[in-house]
Amino acid sequence: MNTPPIIKLPRRSLLVLAGPAGCGKSTFAARRFAPTMVVSSDQCRALVCDDENNQRVNRDAFDLFYYIINKRMYQHRFTVADSTALQPEARRRLLELAHRHGYLTCLLIFNVPAETCRARNEQRHRRVEEQVHAYHAGLLQQTLQEAPTEGWHRLYVLSPQQIDAAVIEIEP
Repeated sequence: MNTPPIIKLPRRSLLVLAGPAGCGKSTFAARRFAPTMVVSSDQCRALVCDDENNQRVNRDAFDLFYYIINKRMYQHRFTVADSTALQPEARRRLLELAHRHGYLTCLLIFNVPAETCRARNEQRHRRVEEQVHAYHAGLLQQTLQEAPTEGWHRLYVLSPQQIDAAVIEIEP
C-alpha cells in the first residue's frame, strides 16, 4: 500500500479538490479545514436557490463560487475549492484566478472507482442520477491524463486508501 501523503502548503494556496460525485471530496474537506476555508459548489447552489442539488442554477452558483474564491484570495486566505473540477475549463479558470493573486496551486484528484461512488451515493441524502457516475468516470480518466500538463504547482492523485489518511499542513 502507498504511504499516505503529507501535503504541506503555504497560506497563499488554492487547493482544488477534483473527483466524481460521491468520491469523498466534501467529507475530506470537512474533516481537515475550517468551514470558512472551503468554498463548495453545492453550498453555492444552496445559497442561490435553497437546493444544493438543483443543477438548473449552476451558472449562478458557479458565478458565486468563483466570486467567493476570488475574494478569499484577495484577502490572502488559504482557500479550498470543493467542486468536481473534472471539466478542463473549470480547472483552467481556477488556475487563472490563483495566478492572478500570486497563489500556489495544488490539485488533489480523488481517484475513486465509479462502483464506490455509486455505493456511497446510495448512502447520501442528496443523490446524483445514475448516468452521472458513468459520465464522471470518463471525465476522471480524462483529468488523470490532462491535469499533469495544465500548470499546477503541485498535483496529487489519491487512491481510496490514501484519502482518509492524507494529511494537509498549512504553513505559516
